[in-house]
Amino acid sequence: MSLTSRALWTIDRNLSRELSLAGIAEACGVSRHHLAHTFREVAGRPVMDYVRSRRLSEAAVALAGGAGDILGLALESGYASHEAFSRAFRAQFGATPEAVRRRGSTKGLVLSGPVIAPSRTAPGLPPPRFASAGEILAAGLSQRCAFEDGPTITGIWRQFGPRFGEVENRVQPIPIGVVADPDDEGRFAYTAAAEVRDFFEVPGDLSRLRIPPRNYAVFAHDDHVSTIRQTYRAIWNDWLPDNGKTLADAATIERHRPTFDTRTGLGGLEIWIPLG
Repeated sequence: MSLTSRALWTIDRNLSRELSLAGIAEACGVSRHHLAHTFREVAGRPVMDYVRSRRLSEAAVALAGGAGDILGLALESGYASHEAFSRAFRAQFGATPEAVRRRGSTKGLVLSGPVIAPSRTAPGLPPPRFASAGEILAAGLSQRCAFEDGPTITGIWRQFGPRFGEVENRVQPIPIGVVADPDDEGRFAYTAAAEVRDFFEVPGDLSRLRIPPRNYAVFAHDDHVSTIRQTYRAIWNDWLPDNGKTLADAATIERHRPTFDTRTGLGGLEIWIPLG
């Protein structure tokens, strides 16, 4: 069973209980980082957004069936007050809980039912090599974004490209991409960076990242850079659980090959996946 399938089962089995990204990840035996990336990539939405939508849909069905205790439904749905529940309910359905109860029907409401994840997300992922890396220091431009937000990531690289030469004490002649710090909504910090020996000569407006020593599974992505999500999807949702591996709550690194051409997006890169 893929990771996303396990997460969906855990959520729908425990809708009436307290749920958090950390708790769902623990139940699935993976890190928050791993689950946040995988779920949004495969299911098309953040974990907790799916949880909220499913709970509100279940509440709408209960209200249409005559449920009278709206505060009780609010608490069961993870809201601390009638007011907070009503705001979220109206935002999702365009109607108040009281209106749905009076109408006695969910007709016209777009309900979120249980999602079934695809059994496999991508075929033919080449096996990785395994590598260890000491502490990595990186300096560059960072921005929070969603993984599917390709234009934002492209824009970060476009801004950083002319500034790469400003960074002193570079370790490598080719910049790296760093994916780190996911939140409950499936967003993360993406940094286009130069690997450096120290931060002494780094321009003050650039972000500074200190990545601890780590073991990695290193995957080749040989296709056009715009298709990198397919490789990530196969790694997170299939390769890691199939091989009994877990994604560490740590930064993932994208290393472009010397053959990578910024004009065409061809030439390949490596994805360094931190192992737990």
